[in-house]
Amino acid sequence: MDTHEPPAVPVRRVAVVTGGSRGIGLEIGRQLSRLGLHVVLTGRDEASAKEAADQIAEHGPGLVVGARLDVRDDDSVRSTFAEIARAHGSIDVLVNNAGIAIDGPAHRASAPDFSRVEETLATNLYGVWRCSTAAIPFMRERGYGRIVNLSSTMASLATTTTGESPAYRVSKVSLNMLTRVLAAELEGTGILVNAASPGYTKTDMSPRATRPVEDGADTPVWLATLPDHGPTGGFFYDRQPLEW
Repeated sequence: MDTHEPPAVPVRRVAVVTGGSRGIGLEIGRQLSRLGLHVVLTGRDEASAKEAADQIAEHGPGLVVGARLDVRDDDSVRSTFAEIARAHGSIDVLVNNAGIAIDGPAHRASAPDFSRVEETLATNLYGVWRCSTAAIPFMRERGYGRIVNLSSTMASLATTTTGESPAYRVSKVSLNMLTRVLAAELEGTGILVNAASPGYTKTDMSPRATRPVEDGADTPVWLATLPDHGPTGGFFYDRQPLEW
């Protein structure tokens, strides 16, 4: 009788990408799938998320599915994350990519449109916070997790020389601090939390940019697949620490 233990089956990590139906989120999902992760692309429009997932699934080795998620809604986040964990076994990676930029050159901090400020914070900060807190319990169960928050070079205090887009800038600076405090709280749990700037990448949000979406997705994907001894609580651009 053969008493040898069967070889261990490699753990297939499950990654959730918010705002994953287009742009940088879609490319992050594509690159994670190519690395063999199971990917759940989420978006407010379920049909678009599923269409994006089908597009990736044709070319990647990992399972890719789409799901509806409104990061601004407690019930949507709670139920969607619970269903993802039930259907796929857990949630190992969370890429908080969903974000908006609705104040531009004419908006000034000295004359704010607080409706735009509140809407920006609701998605770019509170949405990330809400999704992270929904994912962390599943990550704790496995003793493994990677949380990647999509920030911006516009969150750098060191390089800011203009008053443009105050709501967006404030939301991303706040997101960096959320990254740092979550990383400090979760130190030693196996959960690494980092922020990444994709740079000025050509997407529907930034049609005049010239940086390829593949380059914009590279650092978030790198952070999403860090080894256990990788950094936590950092802000990165092109895989290098970014002053903020």
